[in-house]
Amino acid sequence: MIAHGKDIKVFTGNSNPQLAKDICKELGIPLGSSEVGAFSDGENFASIYETVRGSDVFVVQSTCSFVDEGKPGTVNDSLMELLIMIDALKRASAGRITAVIPYFGYARQDRKTKPRDPISAKLVANLITTAGADRVLTMDLHANQIQGFFDIPVDNLLGSPIFVEHFTQKYASCHDDTMIVSPDVGSVARARAFAQKLNMPLAIVDKRRQKANSSEVMNIIGDVRDKHVILLDDMVDTGGSLCHAAKALVEIGGARDVTACASHGVLSGPAIQRIMDSVLDEVIFLNTIPAKPGIQCPKIKYISVAHMFAEAISHIYMETSVSPLFL
Repeated sequence: MIAHGKDIKVFTGNSNPQLAKDICKELGIPLGSSEVGAFSDGENFASIYETVRGSDVFVVQSTCSFVDEGKPGTVNDSLMELLIMIDALKRASAGRITAVIPYFGYARQDRKTKPRDPISAKLVANLITTAGADRVLTMDLHANQIQGFFDIPVDNLLGSPIFVEHFTQKYASCHDDTMIVSPDVGSVARARAFAQKLNMPLAIVDKRRQKANSSEVMNIIGDVRDKHVILLDDMVDTGGSLCHAAKALVEIGGARDVTACASHGVLSGPAIQRIMDSVLDEVIFLNTIPAKPGIQCPKIKYISVAHMFAEAISHIYMETSVSPLFL
């Protein structure tokens, strides 16, 4: 028995409207009519232009920086838009509200690393819950324990099945000469599971991080000489770690070529230029964060997650298991 609203309605903020449109296309429904923006003093606002009373509502909003009609928006703008939209929908008597957050910002602040540090990921989880969300649908959280920061159900989709399908086709003719590489020790579990799905061997880049947003590659655990290498990470921010790892794999390990993939392309600061200047042949992201407008980089490619999110939304609406999407 379906115990929630009568129909599905999807709304979006300004952080990733194209993904929301693609999800609606997959679902065969129109995107909800709304307006989200900012007043002249910078305060955010949201207006919902259709009834949502009793509906099962999904709000698609990555908490990342964005550009809307030429005006830049920050991570905090994305977060405030999400919170205000949830509040507006709650006050409009929506039957159930799901926050669809393809990229969950502040996820790297998930624990105290020194005295008097905040745990911002927990704070953001509390804000989303307090605003009125009934559940959260996201992808590849930076740390799995963030699911426990919420007091509401969380479905954390995995981007790896999309990458598995892509690389199975790409390296079909040279499968035995291809390796998966973890860019650091902390990502080994993710890389190992990915390597098992592709039935490929695993290597590890051992590095020492000197300070935030910089790293020094130390050595490579595993033999990558003359191999096609796939570097796997959950996100790429400034690109320093990724490019240094790729350089070490080629110059120290003797890899034939290096392709990188990550679920979230944050690409802040000098990231794009670093990728352009690096030994990387290709970097593949999922479109949880939209491509930077007006910036062309032939090495960077995107794969859509619209189909997976549309399937998850259908399962949630019908109250059937989401587990098949993790296989």
